[in-house]
Amino acid sequence: MNHSNIAPMGMAVTPHHLASESALSILRAGGNAIDAMVAAAATISVVYPHMTGLGGDGFWLIVPPQGDPVAIDAGGPAGSLAAMSLYDGLKAIPHRGPKSALTVAGTVAGWAEALTLSREMGNPSLPLSQLLGDAIRYAADGMPVSLSQARASAEKFDELAKQASFARQFLPQGKPPDAGSRFIQPQLADTLTRLTVEGLDSFYRGPLAADMAQEMALLGMPVTADDLAAFHARRSIPLRLSHSMGELFNLAPPTQGLVSLMILGLTDRLPWANESESHCIHAIVEATKLAFATRDNCITDPGHMTLDAQSLLAAPVLDGLSERINSGQAAPWGSVLSPGDTVWMGIIDSSGLAVSFIQSLYHEFGSGVLLPKSGVLWQNRGASFSLDPAHLRALAPGKYPFHTLNPAAAKLHDGRTMIYGSMGGDGQPQTQAALFTRHVMQGMPLQRAISAPRWLLGRTWGQATDTLKLEGRFSAATVASLRALGHQVEMLPEFSEAVGHAGAVICHNNGMLEGAFDPRSNGSAAGF
Repeated sequence: MNHSNIAPMGMAVTPHHLASESALSILRAGGNAIDAMVAAAATISVVYPHMTGLGGDGFWLIVPPQGDPVAIDAGGPAGSLAAMSLYDGLKAIPHRGPKSALTVAGTVAGWAEALTLSREMGNPSLPLSQLLGDAIRYAADGMPVSLSQARASAEKFDELAKQASFARQFLPQGKPPDAGSRFIQPQLADTLTRLTVEGLDSFYRGPLAADMAQEMALLGMPVTADDLAAFHARRSIPLRLSHSMGELFNLAPPTQGLVSLMILGLTDRLPWANESESHCIHAIVEATKLAFATRDNCITDPGHMTLDAQSLLAAPVLDGLSERINSGQAAPWGSVLSPGDTVWMGIIDSSGLAVSFIQSLYHEFGSGVLLPKSGVLWQNRGASFSLDPAHLRALAPGKYPFHTLNPAAAKLHDGRTMIYGSMGGDGQPQTQAALFTRHVMQGMPLQRAISAPRWLLGRTWGQATDTLKLEGRFSAATVASLRALGHQVEMLPEFSEAVGHAGAVICHNNGMLEGAFDPRSNGSAAGF
């Protein structure tokens, strides 16, 4: 795909077309971008269950037409029973099963906080029954299994078939569902309906919370009713980067938003970065190595950090780091964090209100623990904690885990507002850098910038190696040049989900809204 979509009244980009249409229906009904994002978030929780759901976390970056952006951190802490002693005899926290489902799910609290912010902005409220209507319908009546879900179910079958409640719901007849088959989630439909009646707060401090806490206790999860009741999504100040093309924004710790901004700040200081395609990739990859090293040495629960993340984006810091990048040789590279999967979605309405949003279960299908009565699939974000008491990210009850999630936005010097992002664990900041560099720095049309072949340093989506992975559509000359620079190159298929599902929406100076989605996903850019 080479052409983006442009519309005057509203634009929604998501990695599943049904979620895009849910957002569009709310915009058409008079809702704003925040309302529409809640609708899209609910729908995609149903139709992309391997990527996201009510049992996961979410992060919002809201950019009003005037004034400063606002961030909402809806990532939950470790449960009160998630003590080191729970994992005695283990070298690491397991990725599946009740012991991996150790953090509070923040997603629904994020929806509630965003809607509260919307009302504070003076926007009228649409009823929850309208915002969640599509999600309820798809859960109750069925939705088509995406090829992405079918593949994830098959690839992770051996891990997930052991989780009894998961297998009953997600592995019908004891096998992965076929792409295009009808998939029904009646318990989840009932839970979504309860939220429209009892209110979103009921997920944490109401009848629904009491029912889920009982289920969690029976399953042996280390999250309790008191943990749910104590949780609230938190507003925060986004990180800012002064860039030659404008001001860029991303989420503060415990997310890796710092990494995304550092990569773009470093490459902005490399005059040779755009001499050729291979030089551009080399520059971003080398900046990624430095940014990841910074991340792994400092980012954790903000309450446990000794450095101010914003200070690491100061010009002198980035100037010094950029001098360490060699234009003619790749630096040594070690292992990185484990992969993660999620969804990025972006919406801009006719007023110019922009929402960059990301929501995740962490690994495909999260912990694999499904609360059987409520139909909520729980995340395994807590698997990013360490069982080494001396580690920066050592597990402790009530501690917030490190997050790969980081939705991005930019206010460009030419007057445009851009929101963008991607799924993909460690690949998220790399994909953001590719998209921003290609479109904003090099002038590549927006849809082409997303559709063009991408790369990944490290692991994601079941990959076990930490090589520099290139999609098969790169030219032989680019591949050879990168190898000559010292990169250990591994080739991927031509359109590989390993490099993420990216998307972007731009508000132009004339009010027109441009959206582009990733052909690697099941998504769309829907406007009116």
